[in-house]
Amino acid sequence: MIGRFVFLVLLLFSISGLGQETKVVVQTPDWKYDVSFKPAVFTDTARMARITRILPLIDKMYREFATKNHVPGIAFGVVVDGKLVHSAGHGYTNIDKKQPVTTASLFRIASMSKSFTAMAILQLRDQGKLDLDDAAAEYIPELKNIRYPTADAPLITIRHLMTHGAGFPEDNPWGDRQLADSDKELMEFIAKQISFSTTPGIAYEYSNLGFALLGKIITKVSGKRYQDYIRDSIWKPLRMNTSEWEYGNVAANNLAHGYRWINEDWREEELLHDAPDGSWGAMGSMITSIEEFSNYMALHLSAWPPSNSTDNGPLKRSSVREMHYPWRFNGLYPENKFPDGRTCGIATAYCYGLNWVRDCNNKVYVGHSGGLPGFGSQWRILPDYGIGVVLFANRTYAPTTAMNLRVLDTLISLAELKPRELSTSTILEQRKNELVKILPDWNSAKSSGIFAENFFPDYPIDSLRKQARQLFSKVGTILSVGSMRPENQLRGSFTLKGTNGDLDVYFTLSPETPALIQEYRIREIARK
Repeated sequence: MIGRFVFLVLLLFSISGLGQETKVVVQTPDWKYDVSFKPAVFTDTARMARITRILPLIDKMYREFATKNHVPGIAFGVVVDGKLVHSAGHGYTNIDKKQPVTTASLFRIASMSKSFTAMAILQLRDQGKLDLDDAAAEYIPELKNIRYPTADAPLITIRHLMTHGAGFPEDNPWGDRQLADSDKELMEFIAKQISFSTTPGIAYEYSNLGFALLGKIITKVSGKRYQDYIRDSIWKPLRMNTSEWEYGNVAANNLAHGYRWINEDWREEELLHDAPDGSWGAMGSMITSIEEFSNYMALHLSAWPPSNSTDNGPLKRSSVREMHYPWRFNGLYPENKFPDGRTCGIATAYCYGLNWVRDCNNKVYVGHSGGLPGFGSQWRILPDYGIGVVLFANRTYAPTTAMNLRVLDTLISLAELKPRELSTSTILEQRKNELVKILPDWNSAKSSGIFAENFFPDYPIDSLRKQARQLFSKVGTILSVGSMRPENQLRGSFTLKGTNGDLDVYFTLSPETPALIQEYRIREIARK
């Protein structure tokens, strides 16, 4: 049988040395797609107007945050539907010189760098130059000699490194101080053996070392320093032209200095160099501005919802969505409290260089924080709501994560924002109308051609008829048929409003074409 998609399989043989495995690259030059696919959309026409009215309050909240937390300077931005709709700077990038913060000021964003490293890996994967389940030792031979914690441990893969699952210990304080180390020093470190906290592949533990190794892999596979590869392949396409890795390359009047609040005073932190011949910066050395980082946020927001629109980003939209997937679960907090004090449980996971949170109201947040001596930063988007915020601060480990959550929570609440709504697919609407015609008597149902082959063996027609007649008798004359409430393109429900009550009708369609009804439920629902 010929599949729906046409695949051209090319075998590429490595010539980089003996013993290398053959790489199989799957290219898809002629994707076929359903032109009738209907993506989710925002139906609230006043949404942007209400957001705009809230922006002065958001500005005030960020400024009060800086004062309360003794932050010398902050820069922040609000991104909506791929546009930086509000941004500002407050305070100083350099206290001694009273240099004011602007939205073009360049801050070190620390671990917010990790998603750029992950994006570069996915670009190389999409080009067929590596596989996420390749052993990392295939690209870093020094890893072949490491001593694993158990005899049954799997080899560390690229995916393990991207999701903090390699078994390395959490290394935030120690990792911060490695930025200037060369690759020679990194390989010497590996040669002395790595201390594992767990066996690879079974647990989440945050590892800067893992992302340093990813930087080394980018360099090996691309033939460029990872810094140059990310600059050329991600920054330049996104017009991030002043972003840097090494602070010495930044104009003095545009560079944010870092500070620590101690003994009721600011103490300047020594800026950390990025090694030109090292890979540690891949975990946290990036320096950028609100104006430029917002372009990167726009790329992430543009991946949602899946659609048939032109795909021209530096990374395919499908691969950006892959970055957002919760690959490694790391927490469940049923008693979590939001900034306003209400209890709302959350589940958390790590994606590819990104954190993932789903709250008790089914809102999904994606982003990452960053912290280094002198700096604290965070960005977070809600893909289903089309919004995101970013905050840079030049105080050691400033609590930016909680602040951004508070801002987003305020924005959603006061602007009364709702997520995108799915449009009803043509086939779902068609099957709904056909189903309504046969209720409640189910006359000619078997000959209607709208039910899948499993349906009547699973739902005997005499039982269907008895249940429907009883419910219709109870709710009285049907006055109206409600709109479809789609869960996806092939599943959903609708309401039948009667004189004495209402009925909820749910059905699921099969994967065949044309799709047929394979599952059905009907029940009485209480009126509000």
